[in-house]
Amino acid sequence: MKALVFPGQGSQFVGMGKELYDSRKDIKDLMESANEILGFDILSIMFNGTDDDLKKTEVTQPSIFIHSVAALKAVNGLGAEMVAGHSLGEFSALVANGVLSFDDGLKLVSERAKAMQAACDANPSSMAAILGLEDAKVEEICSQINGIVVPANYNCPGQLVISGETTAVEEACLKLKEAGAKRALLLPVNGAFHSPLMQPAQERLAAAIEQTKFRKATIPVYQNITTTAVSDPDEIKKNLIAQLTGPVKWTQSVQNMIKDGATNFVEVGPGKTLQGLIKKIDGSVDIASAI
Repeated sequence: MKALVFPGQGSQFVGMGKELYDSRKDIKDLMESANEILGFDILSIMFNGTDDDLKKTEVTQPSIFIHSVAALKAVNGLGAEMVAGHSLGEFSALVANGVLSFDDGLKLVSERAKAMQAACDANPSSMAAILGLEDAKVEEICSQINGIVVPANYNCPGQLVISGETTAVEEACLKLKEAGAKRALLLPVNGAFHSPLMQPAQERLAAAIEQTKFRKATIPVYQNITTTAVSDPDEIKKNLIAQLTGPVKWTQSVQNMIKDGATNFVEVGPGKTLQGLIKKIDGSVDIASAI
């Protein structure tokens, strides 16, 4: 069985999407419609901006979504039987399985990005990558720290990102190193994604989601929160909202997809981050880029 997977924040690069834009008129038209939907020329930033321009959350998230859906259009969906997306990538996955239109998905992604940036600005917060320690040990140490610090991204065995108040994250890093972590590296982000500090963003996104038409999925999506196959639009909405303050359980999602029959994973969107993670989760499956 074939599974399509869609990357999240961090996979952006200068020039992203230009080859897709130049490849076909229908893809060019789709991408140009993004400028009208967003009210600014995001394509010029994607094609010609700087790294710093692309790192702004309100630019990063729509850019990755646009690139991913354009890539999906270029390969005509590839006849997949299941989809999943890492954090932001879940919105691209929901276009792939017919739950969201491109227009509605882009509007939600833009609102999500703005809401997350506002939540970041309101609280000094950060994230850190913890390498070489079992998930259970990271969870245990985070639970013992004063202040807010929680597991945020279960990326693959031995790689877990924590998120929360800056002082709590820094203290957790020290204790995790003492416990045997190979590395505890603060990430260059200015917010605590997938933590309770995203509560204001969650409320704002929930209001936008409730006003958006969600259709029944043509194929199931393995959502970050539940890690299991979901097709019901109301359940998808609930899980999409919960994702902002809950962890991205990527390891568990991929494991469940494989258990349910996935043998061939195709990454649709910029970069190869997910391919690397999936190899570490299960080296026996076939992994490739869509384009």
